[in-house]
Amino acid sequence: MKCRVCRGPAVIDVRRHNANFCEEHFLRHCREQVSRAVEDFAMLRPGDRILVAVSGGKDSLALWDLLLEAGYDVDGLYVGLGIGEYSDASGSYARAFASNRDLCLREVHLREEYGFDVPAGARAARRPPCSACGLSKRHLFDRAAREGGYDAVATGHNLDDEAAVLFGNVLRWEREYLARQVPVLPAVNGFPRKVKPLVRLAERETAAYCVLRGIDYQVEECPMAEGNRHLGYKAALAGIEAQSPGARHSFYFGFLERAASLFREDRDAVAAAPGTCATCGGPANGEICAFCRLVERTIAPPDAKAECEVAQPVALVERPAGGRTG
Repeated sequence: MKCRVCRGPAVIDVRRHNANFCEEHFLRHCREQVSRAVEDFAMLRPGDRILVAVSGGKDSLALWDLLLEAGYDVDGLYVGLGIGEYSDASGSYARAFASNRDLCLREVHLREEYGFDVPAGARAARRPPCSACGLSKRHLFDRAAREGGYDAVATGHNLDDEAAVLFGNVLRWEREYLARQVPVLPAVNGFPRKVKPLVRLAERETAAYCVLRGIDYQVEECPMAEGNRHLGYKAALAGIEAQSPGARHSFYFGFLERAASLFREDRDAVAAAPGTCATCGGPANGEICAFCRLVERTIAPPDAKAECEVAQPVALVERPAGGRTG
């Protein structure tokens, strides 16, 4: 197996490109794919301050590394979800990455600063764990970006992730979610710009990137994700991809090119809806935002009134992982 570029020994094959790469040219391939995604979708501008949502897994750490390699001003934010040993290990990987590179890693922990964790929140609110988790992370990423003066929040969603989410949304024709199924969501009504620079890289490629770059990451899957439909959609598409390399890319980018514009009115309607949360001051569709409602249901006593009586959440605590604090 020889590298398509230099004809030297290859370390990985990328079937959808019908190409093999040596270490040097595979790393260059990853950087080029991120650069192309950023340029094609106008994700970032020179001088932007970027906050990367860091989980300690391969995608978020690869993304942080790739954006730094591209010369962007990037800090990380890790959210402690309180999922036992899994969260403990995830936080350790995120801190080690930041400390070894003298980077700024901000941290916020649900249990310490809001009085609940994802397992407790899911039980109290009668939501699936992944729903409570996603709601909490989105709120805290948005808040950290606003308070820290960041221009964009970057997440490590890769091609496999986006194709699987699209597959699920198409199966149920979720118009509201399909409207947001794009690599960039512009800043609007208190929400920061959201970008997904890894959409041109598959999960296998981000894992290989980390191995070749010497980036240690959390390998274990979240124990609370078992049974999540998203994992089933990923598995189904992986089977299709094995038989037809490039199918995921064609499905996702075909949607962006041919169908995403059909849902633009839905996206504009959703963006125009939020007001201001009476509890936290962030964007909200009603008087109180979904996150503050989750906090209320989780930590309020059983006989508490419906009106939120929770004190103003504690401000985000910046905990430098070592070196500069941004």
